[in-house]
Amino acid sequence: MASAVAVRRRLRLVAGKAKAPAKSPAAGKADAAALDANNWDQRLGFIMHDVSRLRRVAFDDFMKPFGATRSQWWVLAYLSRHDGMSQSDLAGMLDLGKAALGGLLDRLESAGFVERHADAADRRVKRVHLAAKGLTLVKVMRHRSQDMSERILQGLDDKQRNTLVANLLLVKKNLLSINRKES
Repeated sequence: MASAVAVRRRLRLVAGKAKAPAKSPAAGKADAAALDANNWDQRLGFIMHDVSRLRRVAFDDFMKPFGATRSQWWVLAYLSRHDGMSQSDLAGMLDLGKAALGGLLDRLESAGFVERHADAADRRVKRVHLAAKGLTLVKVMRHRSQDMSERILQGLDDKQRNTLVANLLLVKKNLLSINRKES
């Protein structure tokens, strides 16, 4: 079993953050085999996290000219699929505190992207809707996201893209199942 220092060194090598010491080709193959055998779960988590983080950073740059922050475009994207949900339910779905979401919605409402209205059955409940300006920004976001996805998936043919999506959906299904069992 590799020491913690050796594991961290190998992870830095995989991430491209460290230079490998000079080794014989046979030693390099042995290290790669050990990395595969000992660190699959760490590499999988790292790769998934890093890809997600890099995509968010790239999309932030794509959206910067439109004045939307990551938090704002995330709320707008979610509302585009679930318009009119309660502010409390939206906070739960986005894994945000109610106060944090409230401040974010205040800014979105001031900018004209969303509107909040009292629920018809329970006036204490606030329903959040996309305003016309928000709908327009969502259309821009979808177009920009499609452009970015094409750049991200460059070099993958349609079959590979479909396989990637199918595999990610299976991973998502498995994670949802794990989360339900542990809740």
